[in-house]
Amino acid sequence: MPIIDSGTGKIAREYSIEELVQSANLMRGYDLVALCAAGSGHAGGTLSIMDVTAALYLKVTKHDPKNPNWSERDRIIWSGGHKAPSLYLGLAFAGFCDVKDLALLRKLGSPFQGHPHWLKLAGVEVSTGSLGQGLSIAVGVALAGKLNGKDYRTFCIMGDGEQQEGEIWEAAMEAAHYKLENLVGIVDCNRLQIDGAVADVMNIDPLEEKYRSFGWDVVRIDGHNMERIVKALSSDRRGTGMPLVILADTVKGKGVSFMENVAGWHGKAPNYEEMIKGLAELGLTDKIPYASLLEDAARFQQRATRALNEKMPHFSRDYWWNSQTVMQAAMEPTRKGFGQSLAQHGDDERIVCLGLDISGSITISDFYAGKPGRKKRWISMGIAEQSATAAAAGLAKEGKIPVFGTYATFAAARNLDQIRTSICYGNFNVLIAGAHGGVSVGPDGATHQALEDLFPMCGLPNMSVVVPCDSIETKKATSYLLLEHQGPKYLRFAREATPVVTKENTPFVFGQANVTRFRRTAKEFRDAFETCLARDYRNESEELTIIACGPMVPEAMRAAYILNQDFGWEARVINMHTLKPIDEDSVIRAAKETGVIVTAEEHQIGALAWRVSGIITASPELYDSRVITGAVGVNDRFGESGAPWELIREFEVSAEHIAKKAVALMAVRLPEIVHELHC
Repeated sequence: MPIIDSGTGKIAREYSIEELVQSANLMRGYDLVALCAAGSGHAGGTLSIMDVTAALYLKVTKHDPKNPNWSERDRIIWSGGHKAPSLYLGLAFAGFCDVKDLALLRKLGSPFQGHPHWLKLAGVEVSTGSLGQGLSIAVGVALAGKLNGKDYRTFCIMGDGEQQEGEIWEAAMEAAHYKLENLVGIVDCNRLQIDGAVADVMNIDPLEEKYRSFGWDVVRIDGHNMERIVKALSSDRRGTGMPLVILADTVKGKGVSFMENVAGWHGKAPNYEEMIKGLAELGLTDKIPYASLLEDAARFQQRATRALNEKMPHFSRDYWWNSQTVMQAAMEPTRKGFGQSLAQHGDDERIVCLGLDISGSITISDFYAGKPGRKKRWISMGIAEQSATAAAAGLAKEGKIPVFGTYATFAAARNLDQIRTSICYGNFNVLIAGAHGGVSVGPDGATHQALEDLFPMCGLPNMSVVVPCDSIETKKATSYLLLEHQGPKYLRFAREATPVVTKENTPFVFGQANVTRFRRTAKEFRDAFETCLARDYRNESEELTIIACGPMVPEAMRAAYILNQDFGWEARVINMHTLKPIDEDSVIRAAKETGVIVTAEEHQIGALAWRVSGIITASPELYDSRVITGAVGVNDRFGESGAPWELIREFEVSAEHIAKKAVALMAVRLPEIVHELHC
């Protein structure tokens, strides 16, 4: 069924096979431009699925771009949400949106999020991004169609690496059990995932036999042969009583020679030169107005930047990182400290590292890099967080020290029951790395930004939780948790390069906070501060305290600098790197001695703030004290696509926002002084 007018039932546009081939090729060109404009994204899989995309949106599915919510339309679920540009291009070519707007991919404020969000763009059926969930959603959509007496079909696009997720097979059983002949699964079999070949990471074959054994009809096709694609997608399923899965054999990076069959292009975007070369290979150099599209993207970015700047709190001068000739800070991703520790201590035969497909990105692969003797203790588990978690418990039971990690939102949420029951209940010695915590993954968007993970981790009995502030502290924390700490432990760190604010001789003691004080303006930011263990700190009668963890510690330090320079106030900064067990004494002392507490966390407000407030309200020592508290953090909202440092501003967790909150609290404590300062 071609694109139709739902009001009249007439055909709006019919495509020939040759026109579909040409459209798919043009889509590939626009894909390269959009990814280049974004500066991030997934080239390999978006190119491999594009022929299927063209067939679905332009030829096969029953839908009306002028009436996106038409109840009789076919539904297309993109379980592999990282292929969102392909989805957007299908919608654009079908007429749901303007193809030129695809240049706004992954930018703050754009509806074209890094992973699709159905509330932001008409034609997107569901929000996806966490692999393995789409087929279950599709089962529900197909069931609803049967219950409502509708004859629409539901298509679900998946990746072959995604077949490693256990939920896929739960959904496969359900679809066959309920005889969902209105459901079509499509597997993009490009044979590569982030960590390499699917067969090497975690073999899924024989995939055809597996689906058949689950009660599905199976068709295997050349995923770049348009006639075969259209025929397979258009097959009449009525009366079969069986769901259909189409295994489409494709080439990752199809159409661009230097991207084809290269795993490294899974999560990579082309730069300008690579985009130009790719367009030339596709024969599209003169057919896509890439220069004007990139200019549109740049103008959109400029507007977004201006809007961010306008909403930022302003002080006497620009205090942003490295904006002055003094107070310069080196930037390094905290994740590097994690990998450095594993590389240093990996000779311990007890240590076993479990890979979950983003190994290089979170640096867990540093454990065996250049050390082939350790490879036997590197266990690739594929995209299977739940099973890997329980397997880690089994390894720990037998005396090993298992380490596993992935994006924090998957390391601490997808597998929460396994962490709770298999690891914490048995009090097993497992190190869990919650990588890319907070908004660090930036353009990937809400599905990949962990803003809730500390709630469950801190709430689990037997679990210890550490949130280091920079790469140096991350290495120290990893080393301690790995070799000295017994029991379940969760280490949360960021992806983006953040300021290095500690030194090798800066103290790190598990369970004991540090106090950092601004002393003077210096050429290097960290040299402007003095740090000691909180237990050793002597009260200097500061006006307020800022308690922070993780990447918010550098922001808290910068806020202390702002408050000193613009208001003459002294702020005690507490680096609460260990959230559980939390250093209660440092909180109680700060509350009693300064009377004003600001908490700062790159997380939904509460993981740190509520724990600090709980300590203050429960402490008999403070019953007769007046303590004013305020919290800076993410305010009960999901993430957005955007550059990481843009999102720090957007979510109002920068030093400027901490300083603004401090000023508001000081206005309650000392209203007459704050009024004079503002006057």
